[in-house]
Amino acid sequence: MTGPADAEPTAKPVERATALICDSGHSFDIARQGYVNLLTGPGTRFIPDTWEMVAARDGFLTAGHYLPLAEQLADTVLDGLENDQLVVDAGTGTGYYLRQLHRAADNTTVAVSSIGLDISKYALRRAARANPDTVNLVWDVWQPLPIAAATAAAVVVVFAPRNPAEFARILQPDGKLVVVTPLPGHLAEIAEVTGMLGIQGDKQIGLQASLSGFFSAGAASDLEYTLELTRDDVARAALMGPAGHHLVPAQLQDRVAALDERTVATARFQISTFRPLRLPFQTPAIQSAS
Repeated sequence: MTGPADAEPTAKPVERATALICDSGHSFDIARQGYVNLLTGPGTRFIPDTWEMVAARDGFLTAGHYLPLAEQLADTVLDGLENDQLVVDAGTGTGYYLRQLHRAADNTTVAVSSIGLDISKYALRRAARANPDTVNLVWDVWQPLPIAAATAAAVVVVFAPRNPAEFARILQPDGKLVVVTPLPGHLAEIAEVTGMLGIQGDKQIGLQASLSGFFSAGAASDLEYTLELTRDDVARAALMGPAGHHLVPAQLQDRVAALDERTVATARFQISTFRPLRLPFQTPAIQSAS
């Protein structure tokens, strides 16, 4: 399955617009929920998050558990950006991190436009509500991105698949890729009881190696803080991640019911910045999600 290679919707839809139109005249309807589905053909290699997974993520994030991460990420992305530049959120999910970035930008002299990409229409329905001025696109980042070359000042990837060649293509020569990954020990206090996937100890080395053909490594910062989670929070944390594709909600609730009313867990992240190498075009090499 491939999408429209000439569709480059790098500007936000005008008020009351009903479609996005590319330079070649192809039209893509804007759903009443505010997003645009550019995918055509029989499916994708990437499994979209379900409604239940998206609802769990929305509930967990809305409770503010990852707000310190969102704020530090926004500062990292906005650092050095000039006015009126494009930020692409690859794997935007419910739009939570992009929303925090725009809020942070509102407190500075920097105004940014944004594109949010996600394979899940359930996620983009929420993202469109959170970020109505963002161009929210249903798209598979495992495919060539429907964004013009050298147009983005920053690409943001938070716990999502990475397409190094395409990220390098759409970034400006002085642009940056900002990647958030969990560190070993992240939510370890609840991982085993809920069936969450463990974090590999060499993940950061693997991240740099996977991007090395297209990016040079820049600054990286670690973030660690303590969470106090209710049983519902614990269940949402398990369902909102990759394990949510396999967990049975009823069984998860039984496991969580055995926990104390409040559980203390440690959030551990790394925010890594990379700069694009200007190399001849290479076939996209997709890296798996964090």
